[in-house]
Amino acid sequence: MGWWQVNADTVAGSCFVVSPLAEATASLFSLERRTASHPGERAWLDAHVPAYRERLAADPGLADLVRAAMGDRTRWIADFLTPTPTGEGDSPFEEELARIRETADTTAGAHLRVSYGGPLPAGLLRPGTADRIADLLEWVWTRTVLPRWPRIRTVIEADVIARTAQLSQGGWAEALNGMRPGMRWLGESRLQINTHEYPPREISGARLLFVPVTPRQGWVSWNTADRYAVVYPCSAVLADAGRAAAVPEPLGRLLGPARAGVLVLLAAPKSTSQLVALTGQGLGSVGRHLRVLLDAGLVRRRRTGRSVLYFRTAAGEVLVEAQGEE
Repeated sequence: MGWWQVNADTVAGSCFVVSPLAEATASLFSLERRTASHPGERAWLDAHVPAYRERLAADPGLADLVRAAMGDRTRWIADFLTPTPTGEGDSPFEEELARIRETADTTAGAHLRVSYGGPLPAGLLRPGTADRIADLLEWVWTRTVLPRWPRIRTVIEADVIARTAQLSQGGWAEALNGMRPGMRWLGESRLQINTHEYPPREISGARLLFVPVTPRQGWVSWNTADRYAVVYPCSAVLADAGRAAAVPEPLGRLLGPARAGVLVLLAAPKSTSQLVALTGQGLGSVGRHLRVLLDAGLVRRRRTGRSVLYFRTAAGEVLVEAQGEE
């Protein structure tokens, strides 16, 4: 298994980062692998895979280059494809993408030989390798991510709030276990990041970043010895936040069906606009329900980035669970 040795300062100084480039890269991986983890992702793939195939066909050899960079044979992604975020606030997509474009051909070739697992096939490399990958990522971002970015960002911010709540209630083990497949807190300052047989890495004193994305993809990256990142998929309940949950009948009688529906939906943090879309109620009605639930201590709110997200308190959790067991 692969694990990192961390110290208390590294863990305490870690932070969550929103990365448009990571979202685009995870989306590229999903388009290439064509695997969906929930109905919403399946609909997204069905809508974009045909155009993605056409985009690959328009650049001969690009499909082989993508597969080599993704590490299909080795499970090791070419390092230049996944630059570690800076961790200094939100970076525009174009600024993040520029870091890939700056990769020299010799560096890209060296990274690809590692991800491919040996000498590269003739014709796979040609001048401008990093630019070809960057152009494809820009296409993925513009065509498949950017139109949905406001909603995606809200889902990502909701995941950060949910993880932060786990951290405050159960400590780092609770927050990190299961963040991505094979990841768990081992104790003794050891963080298992995957189940592959990679050598342990000492990262004490480095900046540790957690980067949520909505596709069911993930990876780790580092920039020399000062920044390490874990890119992980948002929890399924957040990524597939397009369906309203059933309201327990006793809870509906207690609060009223509409208000109870809002409380049930707040099992995961959501914005007012998300609640309007999911419930079909007007903005004013949702706002009034939220005010009553806030005053009753059943929900709380927190600003994150550009959004204000609402989530259930412990009292709200107990009420929903109790009513659901009736």
